[in-house]
Amino acid sequence: MAAEGSQLFSSDLAVSEPNGPFFLDTGRCRCALQRKLSEDAWRCVGNATEDLYVGDSGKWFYPSNRDNSSSLKDPLNSDSNPPDTSHQYMILDHKFQPVADNKPFAAQDLSCTAKNDTVFSSQLYQTIAAANSGNVPCWQPGTIPLVIQTPTDWAAHGCNLGFLCQNNSDTAPPTYCPPLPKVQEARLLGAVTPPMGRTEPVVCSKGFYCPPPGQVQIQCPAGHYCSRGAYQPTKCDFSASCPVGSSVNRPLLPLIFLILIDALLIVATAVTMVLWKRRKGNQKRRQLVKRDGSTLSRSRSFRTQHYHNLSDEETHLESGIPSIGTANVGFLAAVENEPPFDEDTSDAGYNEKTDPNIHQFVQSLSRCTTATNYGLSFEFENLMFRPKKCSKPVLSGVTGEIGSGTLWGVMGASGAGKSTFMNVLMGSQSHTGGTTKVNGSPGAISKYKKIIGYVPQDDIVLPELTVRENILHSARIRLPYDWKEDQIQAHVDVLLKCLNLFHVKDSLVGSTAAPVVSGGERKRVSIGMELAAAPMALFLDEPTSGLDSTAASLIIMTLKALSRIGITVVTIIHQPRHEIFEALDRILLLGEGRTLYLGTQKDVQPYFEKCGYIFPNKYGNPADIIMDIIAGQGSMYKASGETGVSTLTEHWSSRQINVDSVQSPLSRSAVETANLYRTIRMRGAPFHRQIYFCLCRALLQQYRRRSSFYFEIGVAALAGLLIGLAEFSQDGINFRGIYKHPYEILSSSTDFASIPETSLLVTLSIGLTASSPGVKVFGEEKLMYLREASSGHNRFAYYIGKVLSTFPRMFIANLHFTVFFILLAIPKISWGAAFTANLLYFYCIYGLASCVSMITRREDGPLIATMASLVAGIISGVTPTLRVVTGWHMIWLWRVSPGTWLAEGYFSENVMPYDYFYQIDLAAQSTGYSLNKFGLDCTMLLALGTLYRVLAFVGLRSFNRKRAR
Repeated sequence: MAAEGSQLFSSDLAVSEPNGPFFLDTGRCRCALQRKLSEDAWRCVGNATEDLYVGDSGKWFYPSNRDNSSSLKDPLNSDSNPPDTSHQYMILDHKFQPVADNKPFAAQDLSCTAKNDTVFSSQLYQTIAAANSGNVPCWQPGTIPLVIQTPTDWAAHGCNLGFLCQNNSDTAPPTYCPPLPKVQEARLLGAVTPPMGRTEPVVCSKGFYCPPPGQVQIQCPAGHYCSRGAYQPTKCDFSASCPVGSSVNRPLLPLIFLILIDALLIVATAVTMVLWKRRKGNQKRRQLVKRDGSTLSRSRSFRTQHYHNLSDEETHLESGIPSIGTANVGFLAAVENEPPFDEDTSDAGYNEKTDPNIHQFVQSLSRCTTATNYGLSFEFENLMFRPKKCSKPVLSGVTGEIGSGTLWGVMGASGAGKSTFMNVLMGSQSHTGGTTKVNGSPGAISKYKKIIGYVPQDDIVLPELTVRENILHSARIRLPYDWKEDQIQAHVDVLLKCLNLFHVKDSLVGSTAAPVVSGGERKRVSIGMELAAAPMALFLDEPTSGLDSTAASLIIMTLKALSRIGITVVTIIHQPRHEIFEALDRILLLGEGRTLYLGTQKDVQPYFEKCGYIFPNKYGNPADIIMDIIAGQGSMYKASGETGVSTLTEHWSSRQINVDSVQSPLSRSAVETANLYRTIRMRGAPFHRQIYFCLCRALLQQYRRRSSFYFEIGVAALAGLLIGLAEFSQDGINFRGIYKHPYEILSSSTDFASIPETSLLVTLSIGLTASSPGVKVFGEEKLMYLREASSGHNRFAYYIGKVLSTFPRMFIANLHFTVFFILLAIPKISWGAAFTANLLYFYCIYGLASCVSMITRREDGPLIATMASLVAGIISGVTPTLRVVTGWHMIWLWRVSPGTWLAEGYFSENVMPYDYFYQIDLAAQSTGYSLNKFGLDCTMLLALGTLYRVLAFVGLRSFNRKRAR
């Protein structure tokens, strides 16, 4: 649709006449020569749609030949003495003065280009000549006017609202005259044309309003705006600049609000960077001081010590290496100089001489349980697991007992069933046979998940959080609900000291691709997230994988220390070094899903020696030989006989007395069991507190990833700017319909598609802006969700917290988009309505992207979510229209797309203001959209966005580790 400023004709030429030569220039300005202040001067007296032969405003130009005083007597179409546009003047204090550089002019103050557009000027002259030729009914010779409003109807109702009928009366009712060819061409292009007869009504010009009965046109007052066809002025928004004659309403308050928000974001970012650099500098200085102090201390120590000569018998150098370092602290102090493990001893004793931090940690454990001890005991008999559609079981006939306060190692070759055994024992995978008991009570172990910690093989931690923040969140969620915040904080600090992580507590964990802390520290953070919940048992899946031998030994020593303070520890070990193997209290060896050995670590080598295997190197690592044997590669250690896994399984099954069968049943009293259940019920923060903690964590993550957030709002602002520029030329007029009865015949071309096309651009822009960030809400944390859900974290609280954290992000991104879009496009829809509809569409796209993230891989999510948002935007009823789709009986498909509801809301809010002027029902029937149902449209957007999130939550609940891989 062409803009009003580019029209070719005046709407009221028959009313006002120039007092000198004038022509229509190439800028569509009617440049006229007038006598003003005793001088002849040119001025643009109006554009193609307006007549402004009043006042002295605007730019004035002297004629090129100022000495030709007879120019005003030249013919009407004379341009022999055109304006000199090289010098501009304005009337100020009743005299011509040069225009100042900073002088603002009103929108209607156009400027002459001094170049005559003769094609349209000649048509204009003909029209004016016809207007001054006498009482001809129509300007086109030989045509007869058509009466469109009877005298009776005129007397009763007057001119239609939005029209100017100043030449009509009871004796001269409104008529219609056939247009001139050039006028007809302009009307078909959507231009506003002059009347083709004296009694033909015209649309009220923009910047003016025509109050009923429509016989006078009044300039729009200050503080109001009057769009084309206005019958009363409309009050501008509080912050809009609306001088006299305004035709549009551009609210500036949202822009001011946006600038303030951006300024706050910039200041906050700058302050954060300064504080971060200062904190880093302080940490480096502390480290230098600490390092210098320790170096000085060592140098002084070396001065007072004497080196000892090595004798030939002193060959065990490795055992002497740890003595070079400092004394063990934290959990490692619990195993310092410990006596050999005695299986006849009851719960592992706690050395009173150990680090005081362990005393505080043990006290925290005692406050977390109502039972008399900290550990759990497990019994399992004939455990079996056979996947669906698989004839051979993965796990079969595994029987044994795990006492409290012990460190167990589960070993086996690849595919031996180690992970399956642990998952079945923990209850995260339902077994297909056998029984399990906890403290002698039969039942599923999954009921005890709130007091059982599980450390996965991969270090599933949030890279955007610090070491302390990761552990603190776990403590807040899983510790007893009656703990105060200061107690939780103290518990976490003690745990950090016990894990030797206090020196890196404020360091970001980082990702595996871009680590910040070391691999051993990262693993201890993962363990600390479970210990923060004060578990009574701890399961670990290959905690030493990916670590060097020193870091792996440190992890195992930490686990051994935990068992010594009463926590039951069960870990899968792969290829342990000698020191790690000797640190284990008991071992379960698996092969082909069956038990090969279950007993103490010190008895495993004698057991295999009795089976005929030879351990050749006394000082070698027996774990390496055992791993070869249970993998079916023991022929090199056995002179004769079968060495296959099945033989080892049969040999173990044939034993009459199991190593652990002589022990008394691991049963507890009824009081102890009741206390244990009470402990479980006390674990976990209340639902609303979990939502709050998850929300705070998610917001902190977004803050740490603020670069992606800034990129998102930048894309939103750019999208709004580009769409606004695309609609800028329409000057807010994006709809043309059929005039109200009885003025239908005066209608020019119709335009029902511009508003739907605008809404299509909005849906596509928001989809491209929000789809990728929406995927990342859950797409990058599904494994973290799985870990926390398996430990008793409320799934719905986690989900609600994450969803709520996206609202500020959507609000700010939508604010940037809507401000620039409305400021440039100036549609009829109010700013508040447009902001609401756009925000709800952001809500839908984020929800849709969340659904996509549940069914796709992490790397494919953004692309598929973008495609889904494009489909949702295209299925909006623009083309094909809803009217056509209804004929296909597929309207339901369009109605489940949020794009349809957004487009309908835009159409309704942009068309309803023309209800007095156009037959908008015809437009609604043509497009298929409903009118005056903006509330329903917004409600459906809200409902669809919520439905997407419900589906996403269902997908998250059904998510499992296998799909994650």
